Amino acid sequence: MIWNDVQYLWLLLVVPSLMVLFFYQRKRAGKIVGKQFDSELIQKLRFGYSSSKQRWRNVFLSLSMILIVVSLAGPKIGTEVREVERRGLNMLIALDLSRSMNAEDISPSRLQKAKFEINRLIDRLQGDRVGLIVFTGEAFVQSPMTRDYAALRLFLDIAETEQMPNSTTNLNAALTRAGEVFESVKEANAESGEWDAADVLLVIADGEHFGEDPIPAVRELQEKGVKVFSLGIGTERGGRIPVYEEGQLKGYFRSENGETVITRMSSERLRTIAFEGGGSYFEIRSGNETIDPLLARLEDLERNEFATQEFTDYKNRYQTLLMAGLLLFILTIFLKDD
Repeated sequence: MIWNDVQYLWLLLVVPSLMVLFFYQRKRAGKIVGKQFDSELIQKLRFGYSSSKQRWRNVFLSLSMILIVVSLAGPKIGTEVREVERRGLNMLIALDLSRSMNAEDISPSRLQKAKFEINRLIDRLQGDRVGLIVFTGEAFVQSPMTRDYAALRLFLDIAETEQMPNSTTNLNAALTRAGEVFESVKEANAESGEWDAADVLLVIADGEHFGEDPIPAVRELQEKGVKVFSLGIGTERGGRIPVYEEGQLKGYFRSENGETVITRMSSERLRTIAFEGGGSYFEIRSGNETIDPLLARLEDLERNEFATQEFTDYKNRYQTLLMAGLLLFILTIFLKDD
């Protein structure tokens, strides 16, 4: 059951107060009459009075007020529960958490901008299972595959560069971990009987890489049916990497010889990864609309069907309650003493 205007239910607290006030006034009036007239005259005046009829009248009056108040709140009741078929794919987001993602050549920083765009992507998804891995030289599952987007946003929000054990980037770590996650999803689907959907890996990074050639790992993913997309973030002119201590800016990251490090986006590597992985490459820039073309490409991929239950055909039932309340109120009028 749901309500159109649930605030009206607070009026239910007024009903007992009115009834108490009514009985108090009636009792007070009885005492005043008792002082003004003798008992014999009062008995004559009470001829035809029925205490039982009066009690029923009070009960019906109370019930009528309750029903009218509840009808004002607009109760709606779902009359049917049915299975609804939805379609979705399996998407794994690999987010770079290396030190260079703190660079501010993209406002407010590469990492914060990436989070913003991921949230915009989540806003547009419907029924897709999404997971999150974070990586530098190592990769970790930040959020398992889920359709609970609220939980996913929570895990995304707490992802920071400071949580990682090292600060350099190795794309192979992300690709290898992604393969393991997709493999576990296929095993889970086999056990549950759910159909396999398209598997998509979305790598969001600035393109820096300190490791072996990632292309063999990309090709291995593609052979397993995983489409690899990439989102580059940063600028070619680059930016300095701020160093914070207890929330305060202490300076900028320097190399071993004391020079300020300038980090630049390496788009070529990310383009190659997307090309070899059968996906597409996009760039996140300040004010650049990235999500729409990405979603357009994802729409071309095969989605699996899954069933979910939901209440349907909610009907407003206030008319029934209002009619019952008015009939009881009219009944109290006919219950007057002769």
